[in-house]
Amino acid sequence: MKQYKKISDLGEFGLIERIAARVAGAAGVITGIGDDAAVTAPAPAMQLLTSTDMLLEDVHFRRGWHDPYRLGRKSLAVSISDIAAMGAQPRWALLSLAVPAGLPLDFLDEFTSGFLAMAAEHGVALIGGDTCSSRSGLVISVTIMGEQLPERILRRCGARCGDEVWVTGTLGDAAMGLKMLESDSSPSALLSADGTAGDGYLISRLLDPTPRVSVGLALAESGLASSMIDISDGILADFGHIAELSAVGGSIRLNDLPLSAAFRLRAEKLPEFPYQLAFSGGEDYELCFTAPAENREKIVDCVKKCGVKATPVGIVSSLPGVVAVGTDGNPFSVPDKGFNHFT
Repeated sequence: MKQYKKISDLGEFGLIERIAARVAGAAGVITGIGDDAAVTAPAPAMQLLTSTDMLLEDVHFRRGWHDPYRLGRKSLAVSISDIAAMGAQPRWALLSLAVPAGLPLDFLDEFTSGFLAMAAEHGVALIGGDTCSSRSGLVISVTIMGEQLPERILRRCGARCGDEVWVTGTLGDAAMGLKMLESDSSPSALLSADGTAGDGYLISRLLDPTPRVSVGLALAESGLASSMIDISDGILADFGHIAELSAVGGSIRLNDLPLSAAFRLRAEKLPEFPYQLAFSGGEDYELCFTAPAENREKIVDCVKKCGVKATPVGIVSSLPGVVAVGTDGNPFSVPDKGFNHFT
């Protein structure tokens, strides 16, 4: 590949060609990058699922915190998570970039490396997209497509009174990582910390989330869950979407929220209500799902096979609205119910 230092040396089509040169062929892709439109072929009897996400600099990420490789991974991971939330297999992605003047070409190369690494981990093929200039910050738009048999697709509208509310993994880690970065006057040490434990783990959960594809597929194929959503805005807000579309209500129990050891250690140092971050911090990209209570043992076994823990944290009820329940068993008010772009 010819060496360039500036995006202006490449031009729009040169940049597209630079990315396309790193993309391999994949099953189901008849025509990929380079034509007016991509041509794909879903497997027989499958239905196509499509979702799109935008990430805007200084809204969803800061370049000072997100190194380009992990930003590339996260840009695709958050979209894959939407497909996982419906119990489907992610297959194809479109990537569009609005690039500010002066963005180093090395940054985009590393971003592409991260994006394609995440794609390879989940069997996703990059099949097209677009590029243009930006007069403000970097804008990333990803469209993801997946497939699943129609009878296995899990939607938000299936929750029923008496179902238990479950979550995978742990909650609040990414929000705690963000809080740490925002409050640290020199976050370089946090950003360079090992991501397997302690503060480094919390930062990694923010910058490099893991979409729960295997769990979503397993729940869909088992028929154990009645509804599902991914947790991007916080458990209260996202379970609230399930409740609204299912015409039910429910409660989430503080005592049962799954919290990592790293989160608990940091929470002890917070002067304010620490569980706010677990209830409504967002960017967990775990799965929240509902299921009949009699399925509890089967769910534990099903999810365990995917290498992930799932925890029942609440109950679906006929009363409207979603409430948080405190350690004394009584409802209490959470200061913030979840992320909202327009508040």
